[in-house]
Amino acid sequence: MIIGIDIGSTTTKAISIESNEILFRLKTKAIDPITAATGIIGKLTLENNININDIRKIVITGVGSNRIDKDIFNIPTQKIDEITAIGKGGLFLVRKDKMIITNIGTGTVFIEATAGKIVHIGGTGVGGGTIIGLSKALLKTTEFGNVMNLASNGNIKQVDLLIEDIIDSKVSFLNSDTTASNFGKMLDTATTNDIAMGIINMAYQVIGMLSVFAAQGNGYSTIVVTGNGSNNVIGQKILGEISKIYNIEFEYPQDAEYATAIGAALSGI
Repeated sequence: MIIGIDIGSTTTKAISIESNEILFRLKTKAIDPITAATGIIGKLTLENNININDIRKIVITGVGSNRIDKDIFNIPTQKIDEITAIGKGGLFLVRKDKMIITNIGTGTVFIEATAGKIVHIGGTGVGGGTIIGLSKALLKTTEFGNVMNLASNGNIKQVDLLIEDIIDSKVSFLNSDTTASNFGKMLDTATTNDIAMGIINMAYQVIGMLSVFAAQGNGYSTIVVTGNGSNNVIGQKILGEISKIYNIEFEYPQDAEYATAIGAALSGI
């Protein structure tokens, strides 16, 4: 059995793989990378009755992996860079020979992955960290579940300036309800629900548009979305609206949030 661990800035994920099949998956929160890596191995083995001697190799990746330079629990431990791990994980999950991947974590990275090469196209600092940071400042909460609950009852028209607010007709191929300026209206009547929706809407519109540019610039019509932000139901709806405008499909594979850990484990085979 091989364990892949993605040590992020706030969340650590682990995947166990045997014969190219995912056996177990787990995620935890810990700031210290050593605590995160050792803790998640302990939790994974205990919760799934895994004998630690059955683990042949551990492969680590993510921002926290730089802090670990020794074998974990005397199990051979190696590192893989995060870009390669995301690419390998995406290819495994979707089973295609080539794709554009948008990996939404604390920030967001765009990757072109093919069977023979994985290329880092670029990225943006806008991601889950942006949502949490702005929510702390504007909503006085850092609990993502709270932000989602607030946003689910929010009205974006209270916060964003839409095309219909500034012109009576469509602009080019854009509909009248398309955002002209994020937070450009910000009415005095805007509630915390509306602001929460505005924060998520802004983040996913930025991510979505940059994804479209990455795909169109490289000749793709489908974007595979991975990372923690891939399973955000409000974010998926926002990306869906962008999909309709630009005729670009966003695909959300099963286990997408574990793509980086999966890619790490696969590199150890």
